[in-house]
Amino acid sequence: MAKIAVIKTGGKQYKVTSGQQIKVEKLPQEVGETLKFETLLVTEDTGENLEIGKPSLGERVEGKVIEHGKNKKVTVVKYKNKTRYTRTIGHRQEFTKIEISQLA
Repeated sequence: MAKIAVIKTGGKQYKVTSGQQIKVEKLPQEVGETLKFETLLVTEDTGENLEIGKPSLGERVEGKVIEHGKNKKVTVVKYKNKTRYTRTIGHRQEFTKIEISQLA
């Protein structure tokens, strides 16, 4: 089995392996740029050689920006009973698609 790492970006944590593509909150980097992520945990072969950061292990995971885009629309409906009030709005969250290139 491959090496596994837990990274933190955009206030969320992601479990990643080398070569994996993930969608994260929009980042300011341009397409094609490489970036490093704060690593919280690194493990190899599901449990062997486990390294846990307190609070992190530093920037040990590298990724490459593949594209920027918007997710599918989420519809939000507000409704108040007996007052004839209905409001429908939509939201499309922006994302950055990243390919994990290296786990150190």
